[in-house]
Amino acid sequence: MADSLSNPAATLSKALIVISLIASPLNLAAGQTVVRKQRPPTELTKPEDDKEEPLTVVEEEMRAKRAIKEADREYQENLDRARDLSSLGVAIVTSFKQKNGLDRDDIKKLDKVEKLAKGIRRAAGGSEDKVEMEQAPKDLTSAMEMLSDLSQSLKEKVEKTPKHVISACVIDEANVLLELIRILRALPAKV
Repeated sequence: MADSLSNPAATLSKALIVISLIASPLNLAAGQTVVRKQRPPTELTKPEDDKEEPLTVVEEEMRAKRAIKEADREYQENLDRARDLSSLGVAIVTSFKQKNGLDRDDIKKLDKVEKLAKGIRRAAGGSEDKVEMEQAPKDLTSAMEMLSDLSQSLKEKVEKTPKHVISACVIDEANVLLELIRILRALPAKV
């Protein structure tokens, strides 16, 4: 032992061996640290469990049945709009024939006819289009006759139009009816 103390190179080599034995597990641990890649922002906001999985056959069938029921409901609502519009048109014309004019209730009914016609047009796939009538009515009596004819004609066209069909005829008819309502509002309320 005295021999190893007198030899500084031997002592140094023993110290290096001890240090390397202590440091080697630390080196291994440092080499095994995981370097995490930075995720894109979209991955940070979504937990990994929320990834969409493909729908099963049963889920697809349920979704399709819901879509069919929704389409049927919308179609039925449009038919109801057309029937309400027609009955309101008849009520307005009947009231006009009795009074030779339009009163406040008739104007309210006319507003309701306008809303229903816009709903029918929207359900048929149309949007707001201003239409120029070929033969615009000159007086209230001829406008009332046109209102009666148009409201009945629009109802019939809606009833004949199948579901899932964009009908240019229904859209055009609704636009003409809306233009007639604008003209009616400009005409005097009495004959």
